[in-house]
Amino acid sequence: MVAPHFASSPFSRPKTALPLANMYARVGVETGVSGASPHQLVSMLFDGFVQAIAAAKRALASGQIEAKGLAIGRAARIVDEGLKASLDLASGGPLAADLAELYGYITLRLTHANLRNDAAALDECLALMQPLRQAWTSIAPDAAAR
Repeated sequence: MVAPHFASSPFSRPKTALPLANMYARVGVETGVSGASPHQLVSMLFDGFVQAIAAAKRALASGQIEAKGLAIGRAARIVDEGLKASLDLASGGPLAADLAELYGYITLRLTHANLRNDAAALDECLALMQPLRQAWTSIAPDAAAR
């Protein structure tokens, strides 16, 4: 994957960390937000998603339905209110549009996983998100240099 220039990437709508930090705070994570760069905030969203899926899988396996629902809800908010909301569809081109569609699909699958107690759907969501997370992590040195 070619690392996009951070300032013109599909994630670049917030020109400062403040708007992205506000989106991040809406999905319920507060530690480390105030001093984080926009790139670090998106990384934190990816990490939060992975943690929420892991919590949902643990809760599902142990029959804790309420905890499963809360964890899946957190993962869905991270995708929808954090990652998807931070896309710049106007200048992000086809990549931003593709990511918006993927995030919409992941949100749909999370809803299915919650309604049907479907661990395989949680695994699918995680498998879809991991390459994005890895690609985002790989451009960290480039983003820090800007």
